[in-house]
Amino acid sequence: MSNEFSRRSFLKQAMLASAAVATPGVLMARGKVLGANNKVNLACIGIGNRGGEIIREFAKTGLANIVALCDVDMGAPHTEAVLKMFPDVPRFQDFRQMFDKVGNQIDAVTVGVPDFSHFPITMMAIGLGKHVYVEKPMARTFNEVELMMKAAAKHPKVVTQMGNQGHSDANYFQFKSWTEAGVIKDVTAITAHMNSPRRWHGWDTKIKSFPAAESVPSTLDWDIWQMQTSNHQYNKDFVNGQWRCWFDFGMGALGDWGAHILDTAHQFLDMGLPNEVKPLKLSGHNNFFYPMSSTLLFKFPKRGNMPAVDVTWYDGVDNLPPIPAGYGVSGLDPNIPPPSTGAIQPAKLNPGKIIYSKDLTFKGGSHGSILHIIPEEKAKAMASKLPEVPKSPSNHYANFLKSCKGEEQTRSPFSIAGPLSQVFCLGVLAQWTGETLKFDREKKVITNSKKANELLVGPPPRKGWEQYYKV
Repeated sequence: MSNEFSRRSFLKQAMLASAAVATPGVLMARGKVLGANNKVNLACIGIGNRGGEIIREFAKTGLANIVALCDVDMGAPHTEAVLKMFPDVPRFQDFRQMFDKVGNQIDAVTVGVPDFSHFPITMMAIGLGKHVYVEKPMARTFNEVELMMKAAAKHPKVVTQMGNQGHSDANYFQFKSWTEAGVIKDVTAITAHMNSPRRWHGWDTKIKSFPAAESVPSTLDWDIWQMQTSNHQYNKDFVNGQWRCWFDFGMGALGDWGAHILDTAHQFLDMGLPNEVKPLKLSGHNNFFYPMSSTLLFKFPKRGNMPAVDVTWYDGVDNLPPIPAGYGVSGLDPNIPPPSTGAIQPAKLNPGKIIYSKDLTFKGGSHGSILHIIPEEKAKAMASKLPEVPKSPSNHYANFLKSCKGEEQTRSPFSIAGPLSQVFCLGVLAQWTGETLKFDREKKVITNSKKANELLVGPPPRKGWEQYYKV
């Protein structure tokens, strides 16, 4: 589609949004018009695999009207379930056409598409005044996340939420209350681990080029799938979750699971951005897809009265972190949604974290799993001194919709989720380049590697997609 089409669509929808706000007799929430029956009119972009799971969760809340469905592979087998759920809802393959045709009926959008394609969809939606729920991590490059944060700040009436759903569950409220009560304090080290098998495990790490071109499925618009990227020909190992394997498209194990493991520590310990990222181990490193296993050290400086903290990330089936005495059993959070490849397989050590403070050690799982003080004897001794943890008033999906209605505030808005996503962007660059990265937290530049610093922005977008990089 041409840049002129996108420009005309953008201007048209901006005028429609202005006209809607001026219409009397409708319910307003943060400057947006709500849909019929006091529900949020929701357009869903990406309706298969994880995108389909998101739609079903939003539908369960009873707070949304699904008014549009958009997918570049509309009609493919993985989209059929959602199409059957909403047989009469308008369907589109190009999100720009969707906004052009029915934008005046949309209050908010969900973005459940590959990591690299979060950015243009989100930027257009925010520019049109649409509330946005986007899957984690926010975007593939550091600069894209930065622009998304700036766009959200420029449009303060637009509600934003990143889809790390555990950030509305028990661990969020526990970490918050335990930090405020001084139970969690003086943290100096965190171990984060995700040691389950990944899609690229077993691939040939001596790869010299991208896989050979294959015939494009009749249901797929390959041109739109590529969004702002270029120089890729269709291959089955690029789509339907396989995109996560490649540096060009996804964020590997770190981007996939980091936001479910490190989110609360990052927020409530005010970690911000690291000043150094060091790859300690990159097994099977190559220039195309993620290593078979990685150990990354993120160094965060002293913040106010909080000491400097080292975060060490471990991924890979045979790259387990050291476990402290008294650790006990590694549980698997039953609330983790299963991947499209099937049920999550319990690992030698299930995804989670170990938090070391001056006086206490904590272990925790992923998503909404609560923390436990270890060893067990210490936990029992402290049980009567621990603060009462409030229950969540809404899950992550209802929290977003209620925020669109002006009833709550999102728990993972771009102002909070953005710096967290940028931490993962820096970690991915260390995995990609194999270099230790020195990072200036104030100027937001890598100071010791020209190549890595250029990758903060990445290659220029292909023609017709430049407009989304302007705030």
